[in-house]
Amino acid sequence: MEQEAHLLVSHLFRQQSGKIVATLTRVFGSRHLDLAEDVVQDALVKALQQWPFKGIPENPAAWLTLVAKNRALDLLRRDSSLNHKVNELEQTFSQPTTDQSAPQIDDQLALILMCSHPDLSVECQVALTLKTVCGFSTAEIARAFLTPETTIAQRLVRAKRKIRQHEIVIDFPDPEELPQRLDGVLRVIYLLFNEGYSATSGDELVRAELCEEAIRLANLLVQNQRARQPVVHALLALMMLQAARLPARTQADGTPAVLAEQNRSLWDQRLISLGLRHLGWSAAGETLTAYHLQAEIAAIHATAANDAETDWARIVGLYDQLYSLESSPIVAFNRAIALSRWQGPQAGIRELEAIADHPALRHYYLLPAVSAELWKQAGNLERAAEGYRTALSYPCTEPERRFLQSQLRLVLQ
Repeated sequence: MEQEAHLLVSHLFRQQSGKIVATLTRVFGSRHLDLAEDVVQDALVKALQQWPFKGIPENPAAWLTLVAKNRALDLLRRDSSLNHKVNELEQTFSQPTTDQSAPQIDDQLALILMCSHPDLSVECQVALTLKTVCGFSTAEIARAFLTPETTIAQRLVRAKRKIRQHEIVIDFPDPEELPQRLDGVLRVIYLLFNEGYSATSGDELVRAELCEEAIRLANLLVQNQRARQPVVHALLALMMLQAARLPARTQADGTPAVLAEQNRSLWDQRLISLGLRHLGWSAAGETLTAYHLQAEIAAIHATAANDAETDWARIVGLYDQLYSLESSPIVAFNRAIALSRWQGPQAGIRELEAIADHPALRHYYLLPAVSAELWKQAGNLERAAEGYRTALSYPCTEPERRFLQSQLRLVLQ
């Protein structure tokens, strides 16, 4: 019972905390964000203390909400500067809440927009979103991004200080401001997903919980008429199509399974279907974004019967379009890989050599690793070994390091 209660509290806290914090922050005002978080934290602690011994309540989500509300009312009555909010809070929580209650969903979207305010740095936006909207602890955020806990704590303090100083309110921005604010939200969600899909360092290749949170936040956006834009559907399509491959991304020993060798029967067909549906809805607008192009590339991979039947020529064309929108060396890098699958390893090698000196790719282990694989395919095992050795000298996750070591051993045999 104790283990079951802890797992349920953890799950519900992820799903419910952001909604309750958002609603309380709207009532208290954004300057009292800490107070709203403390109230929800108190409800979590109370659940952990009581549920293992008294049993799990019939409606756990409603129980958490009720305890948080009562704690908030208690604090409001004690604080003369806030006790005028008592009636508003009573009215807000006068009806039992459910996971799909429209007011709380709208409040949570407003909280996401507040966390992604342009006055905050991207690092602060990500940390604040994970803390307030997703219910991550400071320690969990630090572990997810392999950053010292003190650094994350400082980012949260800076973010909340700016919210108070700039009097950033928790509310939907005016229609003319929404596109810019929405861009910031989508960037944060995209960063969360990418860190989960392909961790930059540490002992894990994938952090599925970050991918799940990113998809959940994007789903919240498409549930709201004001935020339901084609670009949101495009990002959601991209993440769903990518996440569908997560079950096949690692081998039994935790090392990466390259796309060409993945067991496609493990791919999540439900997510692929949903992703394709959102990709279709994303075509409603007149603006073509990087998310649209990346989602279409992901769709080609997701629907190909196998690696050989993948439309690599089409993918190269999409990367050309993507590069015209954002001339990133990572886009050029991915295009080189696609080109090698279409026109052979030498074509890919030439493209990789053209971008090898770009400052952004310095110590990017995948550049020499992919180059090594292409040299192996071209029959030059000496150059392949050199590439794998270089890749091993750069930062990467432990599973990726073991994979590179195994590839080096193969070319040295």
